[in-house]
Amino acid sequence: MTITQLIKTSPWIIKIIWVIQFFIFWLGLCDSMSIYDALRSHGLPMGLFPKGVTNYTLDVESGMFEVHLDQACNAKFESELHYDRNVSGWLSFGQIGNLSGVATQELFLWFPVKGIRVDVPSSGLIYFDVGVVYKQFSLSLFETPPDCLASAHPPANLNDGRFISDFVTAKGLDRELWLRSGKTDNEVEAI
Repeated sequence: MTITQLIKTSPWIIKIIWVIQFFIFWLGLCDSMSIYDALRSHGLPMGLFPKGVTNYTLDVESGMFEVHLDQACNAKFESELHYDRNVSGWLSFGQIGNLSGVATQELFLWFPVKGIRVDVPSSGLIYFDVGVVYKQFSLSLFETPPDCLASAHPPANLNDGRFISDFVTAKGLDRELWLRSGKTDNEVEAI
């Protein structure tokens, strides 16, 4: 069931509340609205962004937004999320698309989060688009903005492939990987 179908089948009071929230947001009467309020008014949990948001901009016509944090940081849910100092994307009801500045860690690899969506709020599930798959989480994990710990070494640019080699080198695994590949100690030392 899509959000539109849910709205069509929901009780009339929910529709009225949603319409009021939308028009308050649309008319610009929400200058003092926080990013957390903006998320809620778009049917998303307010914990998608961590504590430490210094300011944000949102174009209500296009849905384009930019969020500015005190510093790049990591927050822990079921897996770890990394937030760059600046996060951007477009916001629409029940989803964030074209997301930039957020990554999730799986094992020791970082994957960019390209989008976030809630199909049916009553399902209790939220989906993170990490490229080839959607990671599914419990919606309850994102009810409140999480604490975010400063990230001394944020993941490298996820598009240029250096993050894996940086991780391997930082953990001292480069020698072990070369030895497992059949190289001799002399060849490893030459690297």
